[in-house]
Amino acid sequence: MSHLLGTRRGLDQCATTAGHFVVLALDHRQNLRKELRPDDPTSVSYDEMVAFKLAVVRALAGEASGFLLDPEVGVAPAIASGALPGRAGLLVAIEATGYEGSSSARTSRVLPGWSVAAAKRIGASAAKLLLYYHPDSPTAATQEALLASVAAECREHDLALFLEPLSYGLDGRPLTGEDRRAVVVETARRLTEIGGDVLKAEFPYDASVTDEARWTEACAELDAASARPWVILSGGVDDATFEAQVRVACQQGASGALAGRSVWADAAQLAEPARGESLRTASRERLRRLAAVIGESGHPWTGRWEAAVRPAMPGERWFDDP
Repeated sequence: MSHLLGTRRGLDQCATTAGHFVVLALDHRQNLRKELRPDDPTSVSYDEMVAFKLAVVRALAGEASGFLLDPEVGVAPAIASGALPGRAGLLVAIEATGYEGSSSARTSRVLPGWSVAAAKRIGASAAKLLLYYHPDSPTAATQEALLASVAAECREHDLALFLEPLSYGLDGRPLTGEDRRAVVVETARRLTEIGGDVLKAEFPYDASVTDEARWTEACAELDAASARPWVILSGGVDDATFEAQVRVACQQGASGALAGRSVWADAAQLAEPARGESLRTASRERLRRLAAVIGESGHPWTGRWEAAVRPAMPGERWFDDP
């Protein structure tokens, strides 16, 4: 339907009343094993990962506007246990963890046995697609085709889509400095014209660049490049750094953040009851501070989204529209 009522409703569910995203990212799978037991990640069991995710959701349910969970470990237990409140927005990852191909020519894929339709069926507010991407990679066209396919499926099911491109160097190494800035901006320019409702963007600079004047210029470029509302992902930086990044990004046009390890990482290696106490105090306070920054400087998602997708206002017999 051209008015995209389900998509709009899903984005509203994931946002604050002011139209900002303060979403807790908890869709980690293999990376979570490393957080829980850095010296022996392969020994971490499914039940241990579930227990941690449920502890995080329960502790932070009152602070986040939504939660990003994965189908393999997080979303089913969070719903079935009642840990995830009905009022919270629910973003669900669509992709399989990791990538196929070489480190310099990466390919993402949808998790086998999972789909946009399945996410919609369990009550997701939005889907999320992580896409490894470099504009000059030999796999760029393949990745663009995957985005177009998933975006079309989301439109078919009237489900919002958060797009998360992750950059990498053509030598397989992480991008830094001006190289990262150029790729993050160009990626936003190319991919937001293809599909998705919200861009979940990397900060344009890696943590080695601390000059806020350069941050401001880069975020302004990112804002101009993105055809969709955009938010910043935390990317594993510490909470103070991420808070500063989010402030600059929001001042330049971002609509919020999806925060993961910067909020909950230090609770991962703690045993209960210390884990729960850390989540209820330190993690909650970090998320509250982040929400305050976003509330002060963030830009509502609605204006840019409406300009990009141009949803029609429902008229009489709107439900007859195929």
